[in-house]
Amino acid sequence: MHVIATAGHVDHGKSTLVRALTGMEPDRLAEERRRGMTIDLGYAWTTLDPGGTVAFVDVPGHERFVPTMLAGVGPAPAAMIVVAADEGWMPQSAEHLAALDALGVRHGLLVVSRADLADPAPALRSATAHLAASSLGTVEGVAVSAVTGAGLTDLRAALGRLVQRIPAPPPGPVRLWIDRAFTIRGAGTVVTGTLGAGTLRAGDELEMAGASRPVRVRGLQALGEPVPEIHGTGRVAVNLRGVPRADISRGAALLTPGRFLLTDLIDVRVHGDPTADLPATLTLHMGSAAVPVHVRPLGRDTARLRLSQRLPLRLGDRALLRDPGRQHVAGGVTVLDVVPPGLQRRGAAVARAAVLAGLDGSANLASELRRRGLCHRDELARMGVVVDGPPVAGGWFADPGHWQELRERLTAAVADHAAQRPLEPGAPVEALRHQLGLPDRSLVEALVTAPLALRSGRVSAGGAQVPGDLVAAVQRAWDTDRPFVAPEAYRLTELGLGARQLAAAVRAGLLVRLADTVVLPADAPDRAVQLLAGLPQPFTLSEARQALHTTRRVAVPLLELLDRTGATRRHPDDRRTLVT
Repeated sequence: MHVIATAGHVDHGKSTLVRALTGMEPDRLAEERRRGMTIDLGYAWTTLDPGGTVAFVDVPGHERFVPTMLAGVGPAPAAMIVVAADEGWMPQSAEHLAALDALGVRHGLLVVSRADLADPAPALRSATAHLAASSLGTVEGVAVSAVTGAGLTDLRAALGRLVQRIPAPPPGPVRLWIDRAFTIRGAGTVVTGTLGAGTLRAGDELEMAGASRPVRVRGLQALGEPVPEIHGTGRVAVNLRGVPRADISRGAALLTPGRFLLTDLIDVRVHGDPTADLPATLTLHMGSAAVPVHVRPLGRDTARLRLSQRLPLRLGDRALLRDPGRQHVAGGVTVLDVVPPGLQRRGAAVARAAVLAGLDGSANLASELRRRGLCHRDELARMGVVVDGPPVAGGWFADPGHWQELRERLTAAVADHAAQRPLEPGAPVEALRHQLGLPDRSLVEALVTAPLALRSGRVSAGGAQVPGDLVAAVQRAWDTDRPFVAPEAYRLTELGLGARQLAAAVRAGLLVRLADTVVLPADAPDRAVQLLAGLPQPFTLSEARQALHTTRRVAVPLLELLDRTGATRRHPDDRRTLVT
């Protein structure tokens, strides 16, 4: 299916043409038929050969209904611009074209209507020139009369050529901007809209922008018939479960869960009036939504918009700014950032303008990481960034330069911690996370590379300097001639070797811990093996104790250590043999 929106001045025959092409009545309301003027969005469809199915969104042409017109045109990828032969180019022709240009619509067809009332050539030439200066560029033009039927065959052929030029939408998540919401007895809440991309299926669970709970697709209808699924681009009616009609209005959106960021602050590039000339308050039209915004100019063509309500926006989105007081399209906007930084510091706005000057709204992973340094996969996806390559940790991606800077800062932080707290086994990971300003401790752990080491939730530097006073205290605690006599706890305390100091000495390789209160010089196990080698094999605990000139308090845990390290082998009768 293809979707085409109409555009043009009031009473130039847009609805009449849609009626002639489709055989359907696009004016749904009794008041529209009574007044002979479209006041709300209308829908009809036909089949072209070639070209396939085309759904028309018929929009009102009166200046009072421009917001309604924008709700219909916003999600549509192409437009049929209608100009009456007997009136030519008119004010709403210009405003509708300005809207299409602001939204960046590139596919269109010019139709000069009422060709039975006047020569269509002048209107065709004038309108073609106007369109050529817009995003539409050079478009095909057709003169028709819905009354006599002249030119309708040519119009259908031109529409077929138009839809064949419209590229298929890229794969992506669902964002269905709602343009109607109503209730059907026995079915419940139904919404309609133009699906620009993605696939909707019956049974899908979706997010409703701004709603606190998910909604489920009860059923789908396209072109008046139930369907199990529909692909963008296409017109669709969605029967919803889980949301009352009163909670939905035009401008709401159905979204693929977790794939869009609801934001009320964006940085944009303005295509139109200079930002310095913009009023402080305008209306942002995006999809079918119309939201008042506060404008803060940043650069010549860049600005920050504060939205009155959050919208599901992504990088590169095109929207429109309009001054409702002056009935004036101020310009189109391209979304450059949906998570912009604060501008509290002096000079921040100027610096921000310089950054935005180099952006074009493309959702590029490398570009986003250069600006943000660090970003999670989920946030990148919600911004519209396609993620490829492995993350640095968990779902986190980092700019290579920023990651190297973090690693250098981590090394410095660990060194500072060791200098200030030499007896601690390293800096706690959580403290380092706070110090580096990181959102996840897994990032700290991923930053640890040699010579740093991660052990028991702490990061330490390999080859760290041992405090000289600790070395001196250890040396005083042992008689070099009696290395297997372990000082009692009170003696260690007298020497300033408390629990923290002993733990630090063990980590530094000065001591070996045999039991909670038993420590020996680090070389004691090797020296014990040398002495035990002189005993008849196997030997008893008593023989080992006498050979080492120590007590049972030391001999038992020392021999158990030698068993664990494989230096000795214990027999069932508790004697031991040295393993050579």
